Amino acid sequence: MWFANTPSRDFCREKDCIQEERMAREQINLGITLKDGLPYTEWSKEQMKVRRLNGGREDPHSYCMPPNFPRAWTLPQHTRIVQTPGMMVMLHEFNAAYREVYLDGRPLPVNPNPTWNGYSTGHWEGDTLVIETNGIRDDMWLDIQGSPVTESARITERLKRLNLGLMQVEIAVNDPKAYTKPWSVTIEMALIVDTQMLEEICMDNEKDTKLYK
Repeated sequence: MWFANTPSRDFCREKDCIQEERMAREQINLGITLKDGLPYTEWSKEQMKVRRLNGGREDPHSYCMPPNFPRAWTLPQHTRIVQTPGMMVMLHEFNAAYREVYLDGRPLPVNPNPTWNGYSTGHWEGDTLVIETNGIRDDMWLDIQGSPVTESARITERLKRLNLGLMQVEIAVNDPKAYTKPWSVTIEMALIVDTQMLEEICMDNEKDTKLYK
């Protein structure tokens, strides 16, 4: 199983509180490592302005919706990768979610039905697995601050094991509706061995969303 290996700043070291969970820095801002940040279009800037004014209440994750990739890489829950010759399946602890990546050489569909994770195919380039995705829903968020991703997006993920315990995931996004140019970021995933996935069903005894109105 894997989890994002670079946590966000622990503000609880500076004041009297308890760090509740290990949140990756990219979950807060996926473009945190880019000098000039993400290249938002005017449409995206307006979307993010509205989302900030609403206190982030429209974040699908806040309503227990599925953990959409590539955002799911940076969530504090763990991801297990199961690989067969023709398919890779990613199992995510949040809401017992899953993602399918086809490795049988099929092309991406021309006009896929938009879904939470989109439609993904993969192929190997040496020791790097290259995953291409399209068909993502138009209302997805890439991070807590509300960076958009839309149906026009083409996302490429490049997964490479650096050593036994570390995996590098490069995320490249080409989404002309949301961004003025293609961009990419790289996150580091750490391996967890000799453990099992924990079931986390977000709606079980959920009491928060009624307070969002």
